[in-house]
Amino acid sequence: MSRKMLSVGLSLLLGASVAKADPAMWVIRDADSTIYLIGTMHLLKREAEWNANKVKKTVQESTELWLETTDDDKAALQSLVIKLGLDREHPLSTKLNEEQKTKLKKLAGLYGISPADLEPFRPWLAAVNLAMGPIQKAGYDPEAGVERVLAAQARTEGDKIQGFETAEEQLHLLADLSDEEQLQFFVSTLDDLEKGIELLDQLAKAWIDGDMETIARMSVAEIKEQAPTVYDKLMVRRNKAWAEKIEQMLKGSGVQQIAVGAGHLAGPDSLQVQLAKRGIKVEKY
Repeated sequence: MSRKMLSVGLSLLLGASVAKADPAMWVIRDADSTIYLIGTMHLLKREAEWNANKVKKTVQESTELWLETTDDDKAALQSLVIKLGLDREHPLSTKLNEEQKTKLKKLAGLYGISPADLEPFRPWLAAVNLAMGPIQKAGYDPEAGVERVLAAQARTEGDKIQGFETAEEQLHLLADLSDEEQLQFFVSTLDDLEKGIELLDQLAKAWIDGDMETIARMSVAEIKEQAPTVYDKLMVRRNKAWAEKIEQMLKGSGVQQIAVGAGHLAGPDSLQVQLAKRGIKVEKY
């Protein structure tokens, strides 16, 4: 799947394939507030054991959990996807050159996807659907993703669960990209799919090891170099908005936990960097 999608956290697709993980975490403190930050993997294998003692400790201490989004109404999401992701008047193949069409046919066949089924899709939605191919084939499961597990634990403890964005806002992040940006996103997905599940496993290992430098290099640096406007819309602007929200949270009191896609906590424009620009100190936990 595309590194771009991995870095955004919408599409949403990182996983762990080894036994145990110790994800990187950070903490923000002032006189009466504590906020924990953890980078998430949106899909995992069920056998992955990542919920280490320090993660459980932060869940137990906090009374609020903040996620990218809390919307999980599948029927409503499907309706939005249809509204924002279909373009029947301009089939996908009419937007691709011959080389891209050949590559699409090859990769779609590899993962049991019919290119004809993608024809009514806008490039962003076609990219998302293609990216799911290797994920599903490798056994990654959204139900085992970090957000789902943390949310279940928070509900058990009676904690409040809130989202920085709505699902509709997240879908618009991709749907509102220009035609050129969407095509860049799609072609990049094809390029990464050629590399197979190994790419996902490398990113998963980096997350397991708490290796944010590798995550930054693999899931942040490339999109910044190849598609700077997409990078700005999907990463930088969101990090700035979340930093502003966290600044407001610190004016209150209590203990909160924030769980967002790992790519948002890596690289030169990370959430930590945006917080530092506001004079907010973030420490490794």
